Amino acid sequence: MSTSKNAVALRIAALLALLTLVVGCVSREQNSAATAAPETVPLTELSDVTLQIGDQKGGTESLLRAAHALDNLPYKVVFSTFTSGPPQVEAATAGKIDFAITGNTPPIFGAASNAKVKVVSAYDGGGVGDQVLVFDDSPVTTIADLKGKRIAVGKGSSAHGHILAQLKNAGLTPADVELVFLQPADALSAFQQQAVDAWAIWDPYTAQAAQQFPVRSIGQAKDVTNGFWFGVASDQTLADAKRNSALQDFLIRFEKAAHWAQDHPEEWAAGYAEAVGLDAEVARVSQSRSLRLPTELDDEVIASEQQIADLFAESGQISTAPDFANWVDTRYNEALRPLLVNN
Repeated sequence: MSTSKNAVALRIAALLALLTLVVGCVSREQNSAATAAPETVPLTELSDVTLQIGDQKGGTESLLRAAHALDNLPYKVVFSTFTSGPPQVEAATAGKIDFAITGNTPPIFGAASNAKVKVVSAYDGGGVGDQVLVFDDSPVTTIADLKGKRIAVGKGSSAHGHILAQLKNAGLTPADVELVFLQPADALSAFQQQAVDAWAIWDPYTAQAAQQFPVRSIGQAKDVTNGFWFGVASDQTLADAKRNSALQDFLIRFEKAAHWAQDHPEEWAAGYAEAVGLDAEVARVSQSRSLRLPTELDDEVIASEQQIADLFAESGQISTAPDFANWVDTRYNEALRPLLVNN
């Protein structure tokens, strides 16, 4: 009887040890900051690859074309237009796109929902064009005056993170205001009809609204949060040797295009206006302050994103702050570093 009991105990102990090992493996897999990069494939062997790239208001495609950065591609590229960053993250998770550049908040929402994506590049947009707008005749003159007011904002967008930071800075919480979650086109309509008291929005919509209506800004992201944009890649893409290699080349091309735009602001603004159907002055203002310049995806940038993630959790906008570093993959840093703005 004692021998039988000992045998059972040993089997239970073995099962528990196995279960612990399995759980540990799953946990490490879920929390892994990056999968091992596959071996690089020569560009001459990528003719059968098509990169699906998400875009917003034509900003990525038009920049690359204006700078002739898509000339002599060794692979194909197809662009898809999205209203904002959160749908891009969803599309990348579903494997519908390989890569997209988003504002600073969509990757946080993606991480909070365990999205199958990684942040692979960073861009300094300055945060000047991400503003909180009110009409000139509004009694609202400061963020503190928004208490009890309705604010239009895209859920999970960079403007969402911006308005949370502004509210905290003014001693307010989301419970003190009414956040009306609308995509830019619907938010513009609501703002124009004054169905909302303020609009938290980014360029080129900020510049467009300022041209069309008598508005003023009561806050900009530069003062309260980082002004970064991030390149987000699908886990599927990063695990595929050919698409991974094509994406590295694409990121280098975008990096060079951004520097071309910085050196040729008038030519770039004119090309942007024509490509996306914007007024020339709106395009000029927008790109003069919101050009996405590649920067190092380093610990400081990651820490600044963690602060935003913590703010979302603190504000009750997400249940738990994700460990943002677990959704970062720095595999392209070395290839991109030579032309970064902070080198």
